[in-house]
Amino acid sequence: MSNHNQSLIYLDHAATSWPKPPAVTEAVVNAMLNDAANPGRGSHAMAVRASRILFETRKQLAKLFNIKNPNDIAFTSNTTMSLNMAIKGWLKPGDHVIATSVEHNSVRRPLYYLEQTIGIEVTYVESDERGNINIDDVASAIRSNTTLAIVNHSSNLLGTIMPVADIAELTRKHGIKLLVDAAQSAGILPIDVRTMGIHMLAFPGHKGLLGPQGTGGLYIDPELDLVPLLHGGTGSQSEAVEQPQVRPDRYEAGTQNTPGLAGLKTGVQYVLNETVHNIHTKEWMLTQRLMQGLEPVKGVKILGPELGKQRTGIVAFNLEGVDPSELSFILDQHYQIAVRAGFHCTPLAHACAGTLETGAIRASVGVFTTNEEIDALTGAIREIAQQYGV
Repeated sequence: MSNHNQSLIYLDHAATSWPKPPAVTEAVVNAMLNDAANPGRGSHAMAVRASRILFETRKQLAKLFNIKNPNDIAFTSNTTMSLNMAIKGWLKPGDHVIATSVEHNSVRRPLYYLEQTIGIEVTYVESDERGNINIDDVASAIRSNTTLAIVNHSSNLLGTIMPVADIAELTRKHGIKLLVDAAQSAGILPIDVRTMGIHMLAFPGHKGLLGPQGTGGLYIDPELDLVPLLHGGTGSQSEAVEQPQVRPDRYEAGTQNTPGLAGLKTGVQYVLNETVHNIHTKEWMLTQRLMQGLEPVKGVKILGPELGKQRTGIVAFNLEGVDPSELSFILDQHYQIAVRAGFHCTPLAHACAGTLETGAIRASVGVFTTNEEIDALTGAIREIAQQYGV
């Protein structure tokens, strides 16, 4: 098999991780060749093996996030679906929600939809330009009808890490449920749903967990009951007209992505073996190297936490006088460096950072990123800045 991307420097891990560990690809192919029956839809040997893949994947995820019962994890196609499942499944007319100004459109748009259709109310707690929020602002946003707080564990634009445990302590006192968007933190930052007080955790399979695209999940606290996003066949209680109560079937109508979940199981095993602590430390050191290389370049403005401050593996920046889309195109075409330009589906965070007019370039590192790749990007930015006479 040829690989067109051997010379590519891939710095777009916040969108999806690449390359995957070779064992992940092998697990996907193996499932397609040997275990490709429909899980939960038959008692023959191949269907049973497919069901076992799903259960084993849940067990690995439960271990990673310290979830007591693996069946409290519902599989989805991505974080967006997980967030929609949580938001639309929990909120009722008249409810008030607290979110932050660094939320992704996967939170903002479902909330806006429910504002328009069933009349929920939303307060967005403002962050500073580096993405930090003040816990007192969260406290003062609480109302008697607040039933849900939503927080992005790490901003997909700024890399800022949110004080989830502090927010959880506050919401617990007021009986408010906490939904955490772990799109940029699952597999990268330590997540313990029990000690952190998380009621719902939405996560992708294809980013820090190193699984294939089209995989993800939602942890749902056993005390919560959500209105299912999808109704249909579950392979269980087929004689009943209602969606079953039993988990995870209640939230998993339709055929699951068995090959993808086989890959996800292997990706999570990789993360558990490497340890989240080591992965985060490596990514943080890479971002510090990147920032140190960019800061001396005239005309470069870096977004998010300052050098030396905690962040996930995301460094967004602009080069004065050069349109981010053009800069991204030059990096791709002339340097074979893949980054992402634009608004990153988070206009709220761009408004906080002061880049709503222009957008920004986002470089994001992963577990396989090297120092040489970081240096290639900073070298390219230096050259481009000189060419543009910045």
